Amino acid sequence: MRLGTVAAVAATTVIGAGAAAVAVGRYAGDIALKPSPDHPLPGDPRLTVHSATDERITLTRSLVSLRPGTYGLTGAGCHAVVGPVVRDTPHAADAVVRRLERVTHGVLTPGARMRLTPQVYIGNPRDALGIDCADVDIPGELGALPAWFVPGVRDTWVITTHGLGTTREHPMVIMPFLRRHRLPVLDLAHRNDIGAPQTADGFHHLGDAEWRDLDAAIRYAIRYGARDVILHGWSTGATMALRAATHSALRARISGLVLDSPVLDRHATVRALAAARGVPRALLPLVVRAAEGATGLPVDRPADAADPAALTVPTLLFHGPDDILAPWEASRAFAARRTELITLRPVPHAPHAAMWNADPAGYEEALRRFLIPLM
Repeated sequence: MRLGTVAAVAATTVIGAGAAAVAVGRYAGDIALKPSPDHPLPGDPRLTVHSATDERITLTRSLVSLRPGTYGLTGAGCHAVVGPVVRDTPHAADAVVRRLERVTHGVLTPGARMRLTPQVYIGNPRDALGIDCADVDIPGELGALPAWFVPGVRDTWVITTHGLGTTREHPMVIMPFLRRHRLPVLDLAHRNDIGAPQTADGFHHLGDAEWRDLDAAIRYAIRYGARDVILHGWSTGATMALRAATHSALRARISGLVLDSPVLDRHATVRALAAARGVPRALLPLVVRAAEGATGLPVDRPADAADPAALTVPTLLFHGPDDILAPWEASRAFAARRTELITLRPVPHAPHAAMWNADPAGYEEALRRFLIPLM
């Protein structure tokens, strides 16, 4: 049954209205805690393709289609990569022209409904980027976790972890940069990803349980030759990195953290995820309670997600004021508590987990300066 129909029944039924509201809250909590690349995230509307040539694509004009930078463009049966807005090409007032970098697969047809995504590449590093890699299985507590290993000559490894609404293909955006600096990369798929072990409830615990898969990846890296590791996470992957840095038995082998759009306020994130899936505003408090009951997470105590006082390693934190899934204010307050360890780099005009996309050159320069002392 559609969520709006369920909500209407709950609102109009006198007998059993309380039970119906609880049921709706649980249902809405379920969908909020099961985000996937096929489901929209907040601020992730569909855009209509007006036209496409070999080098240009015209989209419906909106704040989203005007975002600066480089993004994936995905829709039914099609994936492409779009670059910056092209302002010197004639176009209608209700349209935006962007550079079309390439069509990965499918055909861009007028009228197609597409959305921008920070996941620029699809496939594996070898096919998408021409970067040699190996498919490896990391022993985890729930079973084997698939990962890509990109070799490098240094004994400091970078372990990457994706977040909400993306897959392990997302971290490929920084692989060319890391390869130029000869750093080995271990790109992890965690529980409930495609090809990874599935949990009984299928819920995303916003990093609170998933961090143990990252801990398994750290053990794997140390076993196979890493002297130390740098954890680079996006969204809930960044929250996983924070958890590992403060809870792992191997935290002494973590030499640095790179956090992109970390989920630090679980209450706000659960509400935003539910709203993006069409949950009526009146039901959002029920969603938070349902999420707390389903996962055991103290959603109403955001500070439990991570404690900056427990950090012991240099941390580079990318985040933007335009993120409506993981509030920017939480990252700013988090960084302010440990200014001697945490470097906060604001990125304007960037949606959730798309700090690289909005400013690839600036992102990589900040990353270079951060990593050089840690190599």
